[in-house]
Amino acid sequence: MNGSIRRRSKDSWELTIDLGRDAGGKRKRKFINVKGTKAEAQRKLRDLLVASDKGIPIKAKKVTVAQWLQKWLEEYVIPKRRQLTIERYEGIVRKHLVPTLGHIELTKLAPSDIQALETKLTTSGMAPMGVREVHHVISGALKYALKMDAVWRNPALAVTPPKAERKEVVPPDMAGVKQLLAMAQANEHPFFSCLHFIAYTGVRRGEALGLRWRDVDLETGAASIAQTVVVSQKQGLIFQPPKTNSGRRVIDLDDDTVAVLRALQGQQLLHKAALEGAYQDRNLVFANPLGHPIYPDTLARHLKKLAVAVGLEGLKLHDLRHFHASVLIQRGESPVLVSKRLGHATVSITMDVYAHLLKGYQKDAANGFAKAMREA
Repeated sequence: MNGSIRRRSKDSWELTIDLGRDAGGKRKRKFINVKGTKAEAQRKLRDLLVASDKGIPIKAKKVTVAQWLQKWLEEYVIPKRRQLTIERYEGIVRKHLVPTLGHIELTKLAPSDIQALETKLTTSGMAPMGVREVHHVISGALKYALKMDAVWRNPALAVTPPKAERKEVVPPDMAGVKQLLAMAQANEHPFFSCLHFIAYTGVRRGEALGLRWRDVDLETGAASIAQTVVVSQKQGLIFQPPKTNSGRRVIDLDDDTVAVLRALQGQQLLHKAALEGAYQDRNLVFANPLGHPIYPDTLARHLKKLAVAVGLEGLKLHDLRHFHASVLIQRGESPVLVSKRLGHATVSITMDVYAHLLKGYQKDAANGFAKAMREA
């Protein structure tokens, strides 16, 4: 590709880029005006020719990283992602990417710029998982820029974010959970049924709070996980389907949990009748006294108080999910079964989280193998 420079006036130059000929044989050219010295104009022409050879569209108007991030959010993220993902990406763009990289011209963003940002975030105390999330967002925006021919490469691919080390899950012991649930039941705690359901099924808190009676079959003892409750900063409490296909699942219920749900259903019917029209029935299994969905943080605060009372300080709702999985694994249940019950996308996710709980069980397996060989 060829180009030329023509002086227009003092410190003003016209660059001409030869773009070849169109389908009809007509010559195509791009004209760009620049200000500065001749040397600066020549450097600009070289940059444009190199960029064009690499597939970058020649544009007179510069696009900054900040402008492109906004375009990416509007054109790609908002139409295709879930509300909480949109808000998380918007927060990362606003807090971390725009202040540091926003002023840089998009085509001039270098791996060193991204590396410097991630190093700064790490040294300032951000956890590796958080830095990886920032990396994921800028890389995604640049991947879209590459697809739209706005850049010729994705510089984020040359940067390796810090490795996020997974902490070993330490689930609460069975005696502590039994004591907590027994105390909640004895005191007729309003959230006893919900806490029991999470501990006995391993569902996520949002899945429990989004459960509807039409999703539960008490005759066969099964519950369909079809929606979840999440809190949006912009929209408040919202219902949405599970994030993955594996999250949409049917889980079997034990007899004790069926009995708890039957009792709750009866209590709800009596409560609804007492309130007459004041109860807004949304078919939720676990609802507040007026029938509205329960905020996850509300449930978490009540669990925290119960946990302190039985000596389980620091217990979180997600720990009940870990508790359920750990009991199944240590009882020798198949990892495939545990994975499907938890709604994990793959068995490898389940084993990554809970494999350390099998320590000590290899001895039994080794002895079992040896016994089988002796008896063969």
